[in-house]
Amino acid sequence: MTGTPNRIPGRYRGVAVARYDGPLDEASLREHHLGREAYWKTRFLVVRPHDDTDDRVALLAVARDPGDALFSPITAVELLAGPDECVFVHRPDVDTAIPSALVAVAAEVPGARAVVVQGRYEHVNFVVDPDPLRVVVREVVPPHPAKLADQARRIVDVTETLRPLRLESEVVDLADLAHRLPAEHYLLPCRGGGSEIPGATVSYLDERPEPADWTLVGCERSRQIHRWFYGRDAPQVDFCPKVDPSAAGPGALLTKCCLQQEELDEGVADGPDGPTTWVSVPWGASLEHVREALGRLAELAETQGAAPWSPA
Repeated sequence: MTGTPNRIPGRYRGVAVARYDGPLDEASLREHHLGREAYWKTRFLVVRPHDDTDDRVALLAVARDPGDALFSPITAVELLAGPDECVFVHRPDVDTAIPSALVAVAAEVPGARAVVVQGRYEHVNFVVDPDPLRVVVREVVPPHPAKLADQARRIVDVTETLRPLRLESEVVDLADLAHRLPAEHYLLPCRGGGSEIPGATVSYLDERPEPADWTLVGCERSRQIHRWFYGRDAPQVDFCPKVDPSAAGPGALLTKCCLQQEELDEGVADGPDGPTTWVSVPWGASLEHVREALGRLAELAETQGAAPWSPA
């Protein structure tokens, strides 16, 4: 049985666990459950045998008589996933209200169309046909940890309203970049990052050092500041993480740019393997900037053919 990808209840209070020792095929489950009373919030049933050592599980969508009664008879039963394609896992550390957390658990159970998770607070929720959006978070280090990647992970870990995402970090190290243009003396944007380049003299632009024969490792804003300070340009290794979004591959890219102020920038880059949707935040982005950017990425990706998602 197939259906809408990323089917996840928006509120797990609509998911109930029912115990039943009969066959877990659709006809038997329908016969058993039709007419039985269900709580007014119940929209899905996770059906398990009474014996907890029996790991079979089936997943049902149910409808009830309309009205305001606290309990009412079940009037329709749909099998979303039977025991041959559904698994039940207990993960006390997983918040089952977080879509990305559910699909991360599902990724650990290859071959299962549906994964039911009993997680933190013993709450139960599920995902059917998981298809998370791959988001590459491109960041420059130091400082460590990579700030944007850390911010994105923190947002995803606590946000119930974001579509399922799979974050991947693409970390660019300043020292590695510098070696693309070998020099004896490098000028880095600031000492605060703590970066050093072994075997070379390092100065920091934010300290406005006396001019020297150096190679600038920085972005367009660093180049502008250098020209302001010294009235000339220097050989430069550009580390702007916003350059060439299509290099992130199909999916989505979250990155940043110091030329932005408070606004987001966004677009679609065509690559050899398909489009990359991208959103860029300001260099000093707040958590709210990152939250907004991830939401916008999800919207853009769906316009480019990413699997849809809406809470079931």
